[in-house]
Amino acid sequence: MNVTELLSITAAIVPERGSLIFEGERFTYAQIQERVNRLVNALAGLGVEKGDRVAVLQVNCPEVVESCFATAKLDAVWVPLNFRAKADELAYMVNHAEPKVLLVGARYHGLVESFREQVPAVGRIVALESPHPGWLFYDDLLAGASDEERFPQAGDDDLVVLMFTAGTTGHPKGVMLTHESFSSYILANVEPADPESEEKNLLTVPLYHIAGLQAVMAGFYGGRTIIIQRQFEAEEWMRLVGKERVDRAMMVPTMLKQILDHPAFAQHDFSSLKVITYGAAPMPAEVIKRALKALPGCRFINAFGQTETASTITMLSPEDHVIPDSTSPEELERYLKRLTSIGKPLPDVEVRIVDEHGNEVPVGQVGEIVARGSRLMKGYWKQNDATKDTIRNGWLYTGDLGYRDQEGYIYLAGRAKDFIKRGGEMVSPEEVEQVLMSHPAVDDAAVIGVPDPDWSERVRAIVVLKPGQQVRPEELVEHCRQRLASFKKPESIVFVDELPRNSMGKVLKRVLREQYGGPIEAASKG
Repeated sequence: MNVTELLSITAAIVPERGSLIFEGERFTYAQIQERVNRLVNALAGLGVEKGDRVAVLQVNCPEVVESCFATAKLDAVWVPLNFRAKADELAYMVNHAEPKVLLVGARYHGLVESFREQVPAVGRIVALESPHPGWLFYDDLLAGASDEERFPQAGDDDLVVLMFTAGTTGHPKGVMLTHESFSSYILANVEPADPESEEKNLLTVPLYHIAGLQAVMAGFYGGRTIIIQRQFEAEEWMRLVGKERVDRAMMVPTMLKQILDHPAFAQHDFSSLKVITYGAAPMPAEVIKRALKALPGCRFINAFGQTETASTITMLSPEDHVIPDSTSPEELERYLKRLTSIGKPLPDVEVRIVDEHGNEVPVGQVGEIVARGSRLMKGYWKQNDATKDTIRNGWLYTGDLGYRDQEGYIYLAGRAKDFIKRGGEMVSPEEVEQVLMSHPAVDDAAVIGVPDPDWSERVRAIVVLKPGQQVRPEELVEHCRQRLASFKKPESIVFVDELPRNSMGKVLKRVLREQYGGPIEAASKG
């Protein structure tokens, strides 16, 4: 299924239904369809043809959504750029993708000018929101273009989106996603638009991230009204939920925590919320337990995936988040443990956990999570070696480590590159982090391995305390020693005000290793 049909089918079924709401502006599906058609013809007039790239650098807004569908209608390739990236990073991505057209939001006009001479491959630049000298203006392009319909010819396996990875280590890689990468997931998991049923989605996840883009495509196919937030801001998010009577939202764990911690939380109305989907980074057990109590009428879904898998491959369902009122202590522990899992594989994807030789590991043993299915990426743009390293014998190696329990639930154990090798024993940073965050004084924590001549690596924890709390490093070490095998406990504790994270809430372990990767003093060994 061509992704443009996710819009065109819904525009035919419920043309007058609200499609996008953004800062006071409201668009129906018929209006968005017309605007997309105008942009299609405008881009064609700029010479955009099949296979050409159209890049966009802008926060969430209707124009970004329109550019995605218009590019697809021309059988071209849409390239959303990380608007939080620095000039050198953006120049690298632009030169790597070589877009024929680059659309730029007002706040980034000066930034693009600063590296304009470094990106000679860019054909035309289009200014969004306000005109810019020497560039074309988006509003003028639409006003001067025909709204005549154009019909794409691309097949399921044709490239439609080039999405760069977060780039937590080294240069970001361009992930090649096809029409089927998106449509197969949506057709298997989302009900089509229904004239008798309406829902409202609140979109805060950036559209250069796979979770944000999938949320828009699923919302369009489902005939939902999408309320767009430029960037996440907790109080505005809470206000929009109450004002627009939002039914569902997609969040990352740091967003959910900010809302629960916000002093104005109790002043807002969340009664309309039916579903919150979370993912993109590990969810601390204490945060999801708080959310279940604070939002009793809302159902939660943990969606695990990555750019290379075109979003979700495993899911912890709403039913898995329900803890029965009357249960034994042993059963309660099992339910609480399950909340820390990423659930089970979706029906349209095969998921295995394998050792370094590609052999499936037994239940309870840690290995790398690999996936196989029609909607996974085609590979990395212009990087054959990286593609061969990631896709082996038809299986995509995610780089995430995990294990499966007796009931088939999968638990993350960290990234393969982050696993700590201490004296022949393997230490999962995520396991230690969860234990640290179970301490009442700890607000956030990250664990890294630091080089050691005797043990190969040793365990260091970087910890953020809750406001007003104090605790001695020895107390945290003892807290872990009582709950973990002795070799897993931190041997060094560093207190910081906050952890460095990317836009999706993932801790930047590379930055932590650069800042706190020095050896642990010999006096503390043992």
